[in-house]
Amino acid sequence: MKLLLDWLEHRRTRWPSTANLHLLINNQTTNTTGRASNHWISAAPRGQDATLEELRVDRRIEEAMVKGPDPLHLAEVFGLDEKTTMRYADSATALLEQSAETRPAS
Repeated sequence: MKLLLDWLEHRRTRWPSTANLHLLINNQTTNTTGRASNHWISAAPRGQDATLEELRVDRRIEEAMVKGPDPLHLAEVFGLDEKTTMRYADSATALLEQSAETRPAS
């Protein structure tokens, strides 16, 4: 989460008046509304521990755990199909149940 917040701060500082709504932008896309190229996006995290796909999955699971494992919410937020949202909702439910089981009793 800190990495994302740091990127957003950098993005705000570097391109304060961009109209581009995409999370990942660069010098070529800051004056447009298009997304950064696949090459630019995949080149940036090289040498890092996480891949872009792992970050996508992590973000979706986190959303399902924070907002509740509601497939309709996940479909609306991420534009995912029914089967995919159900998998994320089921995974979040299992993680939430596992977390509840491991918490010490009060």
